[in-house]
Amino acid sequence: MDGRSPAVLHGVITRSVDLPGRPGTPVWDAPGPPGAPTLVLLHGVTLTAALNWGCVVETLSRSYRVLFFDQRGHGPGAGGAPFTLEDCADDVAAIAEQLGIERLIPVGYSMGGLVAQLVWRRHPHLVAGLVLCSTSRNVSGGPWEQSAALLMPGLVTAAMWMPGGNAMRADIVGAALLDHDCDPADRAWALSEMRRTSLAAALAAMQAVCEFTSHRWIGDVDVPTAVVLTRHDRVVPAGRQRKLARALRECAIVEVDGGHDVFLDAPRRFAGAVESACAAVRDGSAAAIGA
Repeated sequence: MDGRSPAVLHGVITRSVDLPGRPGTPVWDAPGPPGAPTLVLLHGVTLTAALNWGCVVETLSRSYRVLFFDQRGHGPGAGGAPFTLEDCADDVAAIAEQLGIERLIPVGYSMGGLVAQLVWRRHPHLVAGLVLCSTSRNVSGGPWEQSAALLMPGLVTAAMWMPGGNAMRADIVGAALLDHDCDPADRAWALSEMRRTSLAAALAAMQAVCEFTSHRWIGDVDVPTAVVLTRHDRVVPAGRQRKLARALRECAIVEVDGGHDVFLDAPRRFAGAVESACAAVRDGSAAAIGA
């Protein structure tokens, strides 16, 4: 077992949860202090829970119960069902029901931030707050992005039916999320985690991301919210992240120096930023915080 596997993190328990179409899904649970608020960590497209969140679990579990898992379509045994962000949001509610959790704080990164928004939209009774990291209200605003969105269905179909397509893995597209100056050892491990997801599944998830928008309803969010803003992000520009924060009624902004791979390039800095954002949501404070 890899030394960075969630199962070997200190104090983490592996639970088996039956999700729709995904029986026996592993959910990793860092219990935290008795009575602590519950966080559910939601990773980005082509990533895994270990890759996106492994660096923050120990820090967050000092003050919170922390749940994390590989979202549908990602990781081994992901299955071939059609991918929707709505199903991902419903998975969070199913996990809460099976583990007896009445309220939680979704913490979403990139695609996971879109899922977190949908958890509030579809299951508002469950959500005590939101932490939205390196994400936005949509990712298809510009002409280039709109063109890419139009091409995505064809790419998904091609990946599913082309000879040898099943052997192609998500690192083919996920590598673009990593900056060029990433440590070679960290980069190699990140790509190995991305290879746990098929290319077809990754493209289907990217198609769902391209089709998402919360413009019409994000301003209705009525729980404490924080945005972790990655200042040097090539994938989700900082300006788009700021627009998300401005669209929310009250929102703490935690700025962190880093790009879209900050969780890999500067894990301690990223962990500190997420910790500050979670504290702002827990305390109901809305202010800009540097990290």
